[in-house]
Amino acid sequence: MSKQKVFSLPVRVYFQDTDAGGVVYHASYVNFMERARTEWLRTHGYSNAGLMKEFGVIFVVRTLKLDYFKPALLDDLLNVTAQIKDIGRSRLALLQSVLRGDELLTEGEIHLVCVSLEGFKPVSVPEVLRKQWKV
Repeated sequence: MSKQKVFSLPVRVYFQDTDAGGVVYHASYVNFMERARTEWLRTHGYSNAGLMKEFGVIFVVRTLKLDYFKPALLDDLLNVTAQIKDIGRSRLALLQSVLRGDELLTEGEIHLVCVSLEGFKPVSVPEVLRKQWKV
């Protein structure tokens, strides 16, 4: 497990995130986690556009496993976390969770692969990021 600080992004639940009963739709959690990963990347000095421009790479989701424990509801203020679990040559495993206060609602493990924009073939994670993300 990483000794890095856990990144947390506050996310408000909007009507568009819910079903007719005001319960967050299961796929909305994937969007919340994507937003958190994007903002987490920014804390390391890069945006997705920056990775594409500077290195010609992008991270894509290879696998995603989510466990749902309790529902989030319309107008809830959530905290969506991201933390590195493991890093390989071209892959990155992240642990993510969605919390309402101290209450764990959803948690997941996301495996990303660093690929070239040209051909979408796996390539090495840029060394500048690998140094920051050392686990």
